[in-house]
Amino acid sequence: MRIALIADTFPPLRTSGAVQLRDLSREFARQGHSLCVLLPSPDQREPWKLEEFDGAQVLRLKAPRTKDIAYARRTLAEFAMPFAMLRNLRKSPLAKEQWDGVVWYAPSIFHGPLVNALKKSSRCKGYLIIRDIFPEWAVDMGLMGRGMPYRFFDAVARYQYSVADVVGVQTPGNRRYFASWLERPDRQLEVLQNWLDKPAQSQCSIRVDETALAGRKVFVYAGNMGVAQGMDILLDLAEKMRSRPDVGFLFVGRGSDSARLMATAQLRQLDNVVFFDEINPDEIPSLYAQCDVGIVALDPRHKSHNIPGKFLTYMQSGLPVLANINAGNDLAQLIRDERVGQVCEANQVGELLSLAEKLLDQVKTDSGLSTRCTSLFEREFAVENTVKQIVEALSVNVEAR
Repeated sequence: MRIALIADTFPPLRTSGAVQLRDLSREFARQGHSLCVLLPSPDQREPWKLEEFDGAQVLRLKAPRTKDIAYARRTLAEFAMPFAMLRNLRKSPLAKEQWDGVVWYAPSIFHGPLVNALKKSSRCKGYLIIRDIFPEWAVDMGLMGRGMPYRFFDAVARYQYSVADVVGVQTPGNRRYFASWLERPDRQLEVLQNWLDKPAQSQCSIRVDETALAGRKVFVYAGNMGVAQGMDILLDLAEKMRSRPDVGFLFVGRGSDSARLMATAQLRQLDNVVFFDEINPDEIPSLYAQCDVGIVALDPRHKSHNIPGKFLTYMQSGLPVLANINAGNDLAQLIRDERVGQVCEANQVGELLSLAEKLLDQVKTDSGLSTRCTSLFEREFAVENTVKQIVEALSVNVEAR
C-alpha cells in the first residue's frame, strides 16, 4: 500500500511519540509498504524538504512553531499548522500523489483539515491513532474548565474524529469516549496497543556504578516528567526508603516538572536519588540492563486509560514495574493479570512503599518474573502486529466521505 503518515513529532526529536513513529515507519517499510511521513517543520526556510529514512520517505513541510512556546501562541500555531502543511505539500513533488490510506497520530488534535484534503483527493480511508484524549484529560487534571477554551478544543477534536473511518484507541476503557461517534454505521473503533520495535544496542552514556547508586537495587524512571505524571509521590517514596542503603532511585528524562523535582530532591537531601537529562532512545536497553525495577507514574486525577510507552520499554527489557496510576486504569489489571509488577491505585505513599518492598522481594525469589515481562511485550506490543492491524483496517475498500 501507498500510505501517508501524518504526525508532529519524529526523529531527530527524542520524545516517546517520535520513537513510536520512527519504529512504525521502519516496520511499514519492512513489510513492503510505500510510506511517506508528513511533518511540520518550523526551522527550515524552504517550503518542503524530502528525505529518505530507513526505507520510508519523510516530507518536512514548513509550518508555524508549536513547541516550547506560550499556550496562546501554541494554540494559534497548531490551528494554522495543517493549512500551512497542505499549502506547502502542494508545492512539493508529492502534490499529485495518490494514497491508498492516510494514517495520523494524535496528539496533535489539529491534523483534521490536512487529513480530510488527502482523503478526498485520493478517495481513501483514514486511520486515527489516538494516544491522548484531549481536552478531556486536561479537564480531569484541573488544567482547564469547561468554558470557551474547552469548547474550542473539543470542537477541533470532534472534527478530527469526524474525518476518521477507523479510530485506534490504547485500551478498551477508552471506548466510552467514542460512543456517539460510533453511531454512524461506516465507522470502526478498535484497540490498537502501543508498540515498539526491537531495541538497538547502543552503549549507555549513564554508568550507574559511577553514581551514588552503585551497588544498590535501582528503581528507574525514564521518560517525560510533567504535570500528567504526578511524580511527587515518587520522591516521597524515596524519602521513606532512605533507611535502606541497598535501594536507590534513578530519574532520566526531561519535562515541565524535571527542574522542580530535582530541586526538591536536593532540598530534602535525598542521597538515594539521582537525576540525568534525557538520553538517546537507543541507549535505553543498556540503561535498563543496569537497573532492577521500572517505574510508571500517572497523576491520579486522570480518568482516561493510558499505557505509557515507558511501560513497553520496561517489558521489552524484562524489567518488572512499580506503578502509581489513576484508579480504574486498564493498565492496573494488565499488570496484575500478567504478574509483571505491583500497582498502586490509591496514590498513598504508605501503600506504594509496601508494594515496592514486596516487589523487591519478588525480584529476588521469582525466577520467571523477567520472562513474563518479555513474553507480554512480544505478544501484545510488537510493532509487527501494529502495522498488520492498521493495514487490514485500511484495506477494506470504502469510498471516502
